[in-house]
Amino acid sequence: MYETHLIHPARLTRSAPGSNDQVAAVQLSSLAKSYGAVRAVDDLTMRVERGEIVAVLGPNGAGKSTAAELILGLAKPDAGSATVFGLDPLTAVRTGRVGAMLQVGALLADTRVIDILELMSGLHARPLAVREVVERAGLGGFLKTRTDRLSGGQAQRLRYALALLPDPDLLILDEPTVGMDVEARRDFWRSMREFADAGRTVLFTTHYLDEADAFADRIIVLAHGRVVAQGTVDQIRSRVAGRTITLAAGGIDSASLRALPCVVAIVRVGARWHLHTTESDRTLRALLRDDRARDVEVTAATLEDAFLALTTTPDADRGAIS
Repeated sequence: MYETHLIHPARLTRSAPGSNDQVAAVQLSSLAKSYGAVRAVDDLTMRVERGEIVAVLGPNGAGKSTAAELILGLAKPDAGSATVFGLDPLTAVRTGRVGAMLQVGALLADTRVIDILELMSGLHARPLAVREVVERAGLGGFLKTRTDRLSGGQAQRLRYALALLPDPDLLILDEPTVGMDVEARRDFWRSMREFADAGRTVLFTTHYLDEADAFADRIIVLAHGRVVAQGTVDQIRSRVAGRTITLAAGGIDSASLRALPCVVAIVRVGARWHLHTTESDRTLRALLRDDRARDVEVTAATLEDAFLALTTTPDADRGAIS
């Protein structure tokens, strides 16, 4: 039985032999990757410094998962280059510098959680102790459970544990909290912050904008396979001038909203329209002449507003963000 105990972040710090602190954790230069007629990434250039927590945001099809696969060496670029701590991606992974948690990582069928951990631990040159991985990933309550009986959230926590096993300097997490409940998500990100505080680097993709807002030191926004914006949350927000007007969607059509003055983008989220406007006073005066406008609110730009403005074309009608 594995006992629960606290782990000080300093215990997880290690120096890679011959490492150069001036070399970026991740450097992508003019990467291109196509699958048939689909260009997944297109002239993608980005840099992640050591010790950063970086969130990569973008709509479905923006190239987030493909970028992660290129960084891990799971896909070969058609053009451009990728390095991880100055090494080619496969070398970085094979030497234990990188841990990864992908969206659809398969687990050994009908195998106990503890058996998987001990098996995989033996494959790494300098693994973290299984006891520490169990504590960090919160697996203590289901170590003897077989994989085919795990809930979606438990399976995600096991994938996270497997990503931690090599004691990596860089963690790549692709939609890591999908399937987790609110408490599990909170515990996960507390563990991530402790991990990064020990000088590690975390690169994660997410559709939960609140996670990027709360936990990322820096945000990179992708659209159509390219970086369209990057910076701190405040810097990303500052890219969006003006305010957002929201109103009940029932009864008023998108064509009427598109015709309002100073509106640069509209999106439907659930039962409400969101209008991004460069001059909210002018937009409001025109909107309130329409008797169909109900439950109108005006707010300052949020990270979600910036995300929508940066990744959608003007006046695009979109469904709820997934």
